[in-house]
Parts: sequence; C-alpha cells; structure tokens
Amino acid sequence: MKNQYALITGASQGFGKAMTLELAHRNINLLMIALPNSGLWELSDFVRKHFKINVLCLELDLSTTKSSYIIKDFVEDNNLNIKYLVNNAGILSRGYFEDLNEEFILKQIQVNVIAPTILIRLLLPNLKLSAPAAILNISSMASFFALQKKQVYCATKAYLTSFSKSLRKELKGHNISVTAICPGGLNTTTRLCYQNRIVGWITRESVLNPEEAAKIAIDAMIRKNKVVIPGFINKCLMFLDKLLPEFIKDYLANREIKKFPAAT
Repeated sequence: MKNQYALITGASQGFGKAMTLELAHRNINLLMIALPNSGLWELSDFVRKHFKINVLCLELDLSTTKSSYIIKDFVEDNNLNIKYLVNNAGILSRGYFEDLNEEFILKQIQVNVIAPTILIRLLLPNLKLSAPAAILNISSMASFFALQKKQVYCATKAYLTSFSKSLRKELKGHNISVTAICPGGLNTTTRLCYQNRIVGWITRESVLNPEEAAKIAIDAMIRKNKVVIPGFINKCLMFLDKLLPEFIKDYLANREIKKFPAAT
C-alpha cells in the first residue's frame, strides 16, 4: 500500500544508512529519523532521486523522551501505516566506568534502551493496524558478553536482546514479529575501520561491511527470524563461547579490548 512505511531511527549514517538503502532497494516507503546535521536531508534527496518510493524525514535527538512522542504525532498527523519499525539509533562507548560522566551514561541508556522501548509502545496500535508487521531491534554480540570498557553498552544491548525475545512472544498473536540482530564489528566509520584493523586476526575476520550486514538484517526482519548473528565467524565465536572456560574467554576478550583507545 502507498501509505505503508518502514520507520528507521539513526537512518543517516553507518549501519542505519546501509539499512535505509536496503529498504529503499526493496521499494519500501521510508520515514527516516536521525540527528540534526547528520546528512539526513542529503540522503533523503538521494533516495528520492534513485528509488520510486515516498520518503519522509524527521531530525530528532532520541536522547529525550519527547522525541518519541513527536514521532508518534507525526505518524498520526500524516496518516501513515508503519509496517516495519527499525530501532537502530544507539550510542557506543569504550572507556572504564569510573571515567564516564553521569550525563553520558544516562544518555546512552536513554538512546539504547528507553527510546526503542517507548517508541514501540507508542507505535504498537499503528503496527497492529498494519499487520502483518515487523519490528527489528539492532542489538549486538556484546549483549552476550561481559566486556571491560563497554560495560554500559553491553548492558543496554543485553536488555534489547532480552526485551525483543519476550515481546516477540506477546505480539505473535497480533501477527507482529520481533527480530533482534546482533552484529559484531562493523566498518561504519573511518575510526572504526582503523580500530578493526589493529585487533587480532579472528576479530578482524568477524568484522562485516554495513551493506552486507544490512541485507542480512532486513532479510531476517522480513522472514520473521528471532535472534540473528550475522557472519560465519561470529556464529563460530558464539559456539566457542559455550565451550571455552571462563578464564580463557576473559583473557581473549581483555586482550582485544585493550587495543581500543578509550572514548566517551
């Protein structure tokens, strides 16, 4: 239907941009949400020019709960049917907990946890009317591990993975699927490309290009998969995690984490 849309947050850069283009390639209308001055309008112009779909944009900061309500009002005011909801916006961090300021910690929890939770709750009546519909939550392999310098990030992604699995059971009767995709490293920025090159061989091999991961993610959402770990090496790492003793896993993880510079 012409007024059916995929709503994607963090749409203008990195993994979000790759998924935006993947959705556009599948002729799915888009409601793109991204931070101000993040290249959203340039990307929307590109999509309109190269794909025969409708494209709408909102520049919002999801670190404030008010933004989720603005999205809900925009959807209702424009009589949009949200068939796909992609919660991609998130904040990374690499730094020891004692070095992170409280403002950053709260902002990370707000964007990674509260924003997708509230947005799903606000748009749930719309998704029910658009059923069969699907929710795609972008989690991380970090949701399965305890990693130094990524403690808050790991915790927020663990929440998102668990939340997705529970919500999937609740919404099955409404013909709404919930998928969590848990990628490892992605070459989404110049800095990350550099960092992904200085780690060990196994970690380097586990890194995916965002375009490759985007296709896997959108396929998983449409196929109504539950939890998806993209990449053969990443699947192997998850298998090994069940076999290796804790002290070996800690040693390997800490060795890789120490190669990353602290950032907040």
